[in-house]
Amino acid sequence: MSVENNYPITEKLIADHGITPDEYQKILELTEREPSYTELGIWSAMWNEHCSYKSSKKWLKTLPTEGPRVICGPGENAGVVDIGNGEAVIFKMESHNHPSFIEPYQGAATGVGGILRDVFTMGARPVAAMNALRFGDPDHPKTRHLVSGVVAGVGGYGNSFGVPTVGGEVNFHSRYNGNILVNAFAAGIAKTDAIFYSEAKGVGLPIVYLGAKTGRDGVGGATMASAEFGADIEEKRPTVQVGDPFTEKCLLEACLELMKTGAIISIQDMGAAGLTCSAVEMGAKGNLGVELDLDLVPVREENMTAYEMMLSESQERMLMVLEPSKEEEAKAIFVKWGLDFAIVGKTTDDLRFSVLHQGAEVANLPIKELGDEAPEYDRPYIEPGVHSGLDASDVETVEDYNAAMLTILGSPDMCSRRWVWEQYDTLIQSNSLQIPGGDSGVIRLVDDNGEPTGRGLAFTSDVTPRYVEADPFEGGKQAVAECYRNLSAVGAEPLATTDNLNFGNPEKPEIMGQFVFSIKGIGEAVTELSMPIVSGNVSLYNETNGEAILPTPTIGAVGLIEDVSTMARVGGANEGDAVHLIGTEAEHLGQSIYMREVLGLEEGPAPQVDLMTERMRGEFVRAAIGSGEITSCHDVADGGLAITLAEMCMASNKGMNIDMKSSQPHAALFGEDQSRYVLTMSEDYANMFAANAEGSGVFFARLGSVEGSKLKIGKHVSLSVEEMKQTHEAWFPDYMEGKTALEAAE
Repeated sequence: MSVENNYPITEKLIADHGITPDEYQKILELTEREPSYTELGIWSAMWNEHCSYKSSKKWLKTLPTEGPRVICGPGENAGVVDIGNGEAVIFKMESHNHPSFIEPYQGAATGVGGILRDVFTMGARPVAAMNALRFGDPDHPKTRHLVSGVVAGVGGYGNSFGVPTVGGEVNFHSRYNGNILVNAFAAGIAKTDAIFYSEAKGVGLPIVYLGAKTGRDGVGGATMASAEFGADIEEKRPTVQVGDPFTEKCLLEACLELMKTGAIISIQDMGAAGLTCSAVEMGAKGNLGVELDLDLVPVREENMTAYEMMLSESQERMLMVLEPSKEEEAKAIFVKWGLDFAIVGKTTDDLRFSVLHQGAEVANLPIKELGDEAPEYDRPYIEPGVHSGLDASDVETVEDYNAAMLTILGSPDMCSRRWVWEQYDTLIQSNSLQIPGGDSGVIRLVDDNGEPTGRGLAFTSDVTPRYVEADPFEGGKQAVAECYRNLSAVGAEPLATTDNLNFGNPEKPEIMGQFVFSIKGIGEAVTELSMPIVSGNVSLYNETNGEAILPTPTIGAVGLIEDVSTMARVGGANEGDAVHLIGTEAEHLGQSIYMREVLGLEEGPAPQVDLMTERMRGEFVRAAIGSGEITSCHDVADGGLAITLAEMCMASNKGMNIDMKSSQPHAALFGEDQSRYVLTMSEDYANMFAANAEGSGVFFARLGSVEGSKLKIGKHVSLSVEEMKQTHEAWFPDYMEGKTALEAAE
């Protein structure tokens, strides 16, 4: 054994590795001896929350993951969904929360890099990216620094790699002060007969290390991501990885070229826990053993120990099982791209994970128990309480609705995100049809010659954490339903979803209750809306000094547009168009943006989602858009009908004259009742639209017309489009420049 393996295994060392006493006892039983220091690190990496999902597996198994278009569901690097014409979309969302709080630029950058590798590891060329970002109170002393670093990191990696960012979210709340969220999404296109998986096959076959060299960056990153933050947070900076997007671009091209040669039997990205996790997962899935010789691993730092090499999370690396006859051909490709190609081990038939270093065996462990037989906990949970009803008549009204509108439009959560997405390349690859700022990002699909096929893919991500906090079940349903509406609003058929489940400490029954009931809500919604979960990520222990984040089960969704010429946009309205609402007048103000931003209250129940109504209205809206007669469409979400109309006016640079005679104008304007859309169409088509809605049994109302340069809503609101745009666009750049509210007003 090497010197490092003579380290005494103390109770403190075990605890520092995030291993509980019960888990260590199980390790002793499985190993039949005390583990070495390197082995302790390997157990820690494979059994931590981030890699093993030990607190969430029980509930994740309840999610619907199959459907007529699903080729591959959860368990691989990403989900695979058939989009016809012999092609599949491969996509996933993943968190990089803890690293991004510690080192925002590199944390966010390597989050983007990791999710891109998940996609192209399976044989897909990445075609779109999104990100869902959540920061603390804007007035918190660290928030501006974190926003700046994260946005720069996302843009720095994605722009350099060459993938368009087509959508995402940015929100602020004090509950994220000590633990921000950075959720990254990527999607790629592959041929359905050329998808690559991670399961190792064959005995005695070479295991090949591909890509960049191994360094000490990110050692222990997965373990760090499986614990809540405390006073020692700054000491965790060395556990953050460092990314190189240009190396990743070379790795992409080399892998896609290699995949055409027939040299790959299986392939796995080196993500969390690096070499350990990739090797163990490949072997365990294939019911094979793995032998690694660390002396053959390319390194960029001297005197690296076996422990460091096994737990390093250096970026831009892959592991594959090679067809031996293709070795020289495969190696030549990686040499051409300036990347490492090294045979570092072999598959075996003994179901052991053996690691050699400097001529000695530093680890010999049972691979199945390491990989797919990690602990599975049924954590106790408390069923969340829900708020009692809140009638709109019990919610304060305001005298000046114009001022209320401007307050909402200029608030941190509702203002324009242009400052953010203009730092991302949204148009690279030249296939972007809708960029951030609308309901969904859209790209065109092209044939093998790069010519447009007339079809497109739509992408969106969403969750409303304040709803989930108030009612995890309804909040989970609403996150899926909102994605369904975002896709339907551009005319896309929803295909499938990925999830990124961000919660606090699962060892607290109240937090586990939030998780369990969110899962139940998500499961019910994806079933009713035919949007199976095909991939995802769970991020737990998002707490600092005992304070948890808002429960944030982010949903990412993909939809298919068969004819992009009929696609709807938020801002396509023409002068004289008729304006229609699909849905009924609003009455729900609980947990609304109006209450929070105008009245300063966060209270009341979350709005309920009727999934049958959601589906019926979505199908009607998609059919209407497919007719080619809809000039613009927007779903009604945060801020209610008034903010939806304002956003459509600003996007089209046209006013609207809306008729509204309500006994409760604050609810009609700002209520956040679900399953609603606003659509515009030519006056010539308006009667046909109304007849179709009535014939389909869909509630609708004629609201008014597109006209002039002001948004007028009854006698309550009269605002110029220009004034709304100035307010809407101002907050983010003013904030990032450090202007005070008084300076911004001047």
